Amino acid sequence: MNFQTEAQKVCYQKVSDWLPEICDRVSYPAANNPIFSLQFGSATVLVEIRPFHQQESSIYIWAYVATEVEVSDDLILYLLKQNYIFRFGGFSMEDDGDIRFHVTLLGASCQQNQFKLALNEVLESADHYDDLIVKRWGGRRAADALFDI
Repeated sequence: MNFQTEAQKVCYQKVSDWLPEICDRVSYPAANNPIFSLQFGSATVLVEIRPFHQQESSIYIWAYVATEVEVSDDLILYLLKQNYIFRFGGFSMEDDGDIRFHVTLLGASCQQNQFKLALNEVLESADHYDDLIVKRWGGRRAADALFDI
């Protein structure tokens, strides 16, 4: 495994210990990178352990929501307004217009219950908004498309 800092390595091990209690379908899509892929029904959630300064790490939990969406001012405004109401996390968009929902946590202080709540927020939000966005702005639900990780 390629770790950039000791804090990243410690956080990866902590999350790795929690995952079997939360999800029974965990895979490691990038063998040498600290990333977990979790399957919940038709949804795929990724958990990346990233370095954050030398003594800290971050847990970046995300899922694709939609791809090939017609990017418009109306869509951008909608996503921004939705971000305002979320308890944790929010939408982001890649350069090609793919929409993600994500939550970022600090690794060292994160507790298992916080991790589980954030994971559920990503899963529920991606599942809720995929149909809504595709119906209104076109594109495809992420569950209907295959992505290279």
